[in-house]
Amino acid sequence: MMTPLADCPRATLAAVKGVLTDIDETVSTEGRLTAEAYGALEALKKAGLLVVPVTGRPAGWCDHIARFWPVDAVVGENGAFWMWPDRAEGKLRTRFIQSETARAEGRRRLDMIRSQVLREVPGAGIASDQPYRAADLAVDFCEDVSPLAPVDIQRIVAIFERQGAHAKVSSIHINGWFGDYDKLTTSRLMMHELFGVDLAADRAHYVFAGDSPNDSPMFGYFPNAVGVANVADFEGLLEYRPRWVTAARSGAGFVELARALLDARD
Repeated sequence: MMTPLADCPRATLAAVKGVLTDIDETVSTEGRLTAEAYGALEALKKAGLLVVPVTGRPAGWCDHIARFWPVDAVVGENGAFWMWPDRAEGKLRTRFIQSETARAEGRRRLDMIRSQVLREVPGAGIASDQPYRAADLAVDFCEDVSPLAPVDIQRIVAIFERQGAHAKVSSIHINGWFGDYDKLTTSRLMMHELFGVDLAADRAHYVFAGDSPNDSPMFGYFPNAVGVANVADFEGLLEYRPRWVTAARSGAGFVELARALLDARD
């Protein structure tokens, strides 16, 4: 059962050291980043909290996010890599989970899946951000195409899985990849390697915010995970639910979370 964020104890919120967050329809709203949501990221960062987007979006987007957003790092393509700004060296750095050889082989196999999806599922499209991806295939089911029926979304997932690929459903895409990683495994590794944080021991002091089925492993791992209100749209598809849920949807829900965390620190 998800409990309203308003009922979260102030002491629990005050003890939070950092926020990991999905982007699409968690920070964004109907595909747009509002000034209020961006300001919430900035305010969290200025308050000294660690801020790390954890997204299914592509390497090209993550390059921009790591360089220009008020964040400490970004995990992209559902865990294929993380990027971070090396302030000391003045460079953007990337840590891939797989070797270039493994990623190239994965892309070759994904090209075959791409053809199969487009052939077998009328109305499905390849995500417009696909050219900027390094490791996965994103199939669009509602961002730039007419929304597909749930049965068609599951048909696409099944095509990926029959070929041995992982497939996760977000609020807009089905992301598929080859490799034993996801948002959670890469976030844990990133926190250890980059920030020296052992999430297994300290996860109660970090919040993950999300909204859709590909966030489910994170909801299950973080005892104080937060869903923005639109997470209820996917409740039947979630293996794990967040403990807390905001009253507002999408970016307004993220702003609600940020205000709660900041108010508890006053």
